[in-house]
Amino acid sequence: MKYVVTVDGQEIEVEVDGDRVVVAGQTHLASLGRITGTPLRQLLLDERPTTLSVEALGAGRWAITPLGERWEVEVLDERTRHIRNLTGNGGPALKPSLLKAPMPGLVLRVQVTPGQTVSPGAGLVVLEAMKMENELKARAGAKVKTVRVKAGEAVEKGQVLVEFEEDRSS
Repeated sequence: MKYVVTVDGQEIEVEVDGDRVVVAGQTHLASLGRITGTPLRQLLLDERPTTLSVEALGAGRWAITPLGERWEVEVLDERTRHIRNLTGNGGPALKPSLLKAPMPGLVLRVQVTPGQTVSPGAGLVVLEAMKMENELKARAGAKVKTVRVKAGEAVEKGQVLVEFEEDRSS
């Protein structure tokens, strides 16, 4: 499984295949185990042990404390990162003109109507794909021009779901 780990604003590509881990192009042998009853983990990296405090912060974010120094990191698998990039949950705010389906799926909910003004990050459409709900969000402030789908409708990857006009008030 491939991941992108963000530490202090720097993105690092990590690929995990069993106990073989490739970090920024370098291969290592690694294992991570829990220390029962504590927030501590034992990391064995290339036969060197390290004890870490690991705290889940939610939404793929973690606080990791090796040797007393706290680092906040974000860990995203390739699929989640791709969906975030397509749905506006990451990267620069762009003026939208269309919202397209990032994957084939079933429309569960349409959360906007024509003429409605939306703010950046506002929920627009909820798709179900591979038994997971994916909320597609606005990348920038805009006015909804047309909604091209309805709840219960199957959509293909790339299909236009919502059209926007630029919101001149934002």
